Amino acid sequence: MCKKKLLLHSCCGPCSSAVLERLHEDYEITVLYYNPNIYPPDEYAHRLATQRQIIDSLPFGDEIKLVEGEYDPAAFDELAKGCESDPEGGERCRRCFEMRLGGAAEYAASHGFDLFTTTLSISPHKNSKLLNEIGERLSTEYGVPWLHSDFKKQNGYLRSIELSREYGLYRQDYCGCKFSVRDK
Repeated sequence: MCKKKLLLHSCCGPCSSAVLERLHEDYEITVLYYNPNIYPPDEYAHRLATQRQIIDSLPFGDEIKLVEGEYDPAAFDELAKGCESDPEGGERCRRCFEMRLGGAAEYAASHGFDLFTTTLSISPHKNSKLLNEIGERLSTEYGVPWLHSDFKKQNGYLRSIELSREYGLYRQDYCGCKFSVRDK
């Protein structure tokens, strides 16, 4: 059986852990770590290292590929203009989701993936309905099917916490951007 090639946008290693566990048997997975919103740069590097750590630690990790997207915090700063004081989950977050999922859709289209999705829906703080709406629209725009998801269901978030403990993963205490640092 030939597995479909899935591009999985990942926000961090802990969130990807349970998603990878859930999807690896059905898909040939490439993880795209594309997060220009992460602040400061050393936090970005720490989260990327944790992403590598979980892939290397999982018993099926040798089947998972990792690609690092461009880290361009200035692009995030530009898209956040006018939304700096928005609360978590507001317009600034919607724009951030658009940017990161747009980068994933573009990568998926230009590299021959069968479909794409994101780990973001595993968080109880993220609106999976909004994420799926954005993903579906980008799917039409880029011609790559979107895998609808709400990975927090079926105890996905709790499983990510268990796997983080099991593998000694760093779990951040804020979403990632400088505004979420301010709000924590």
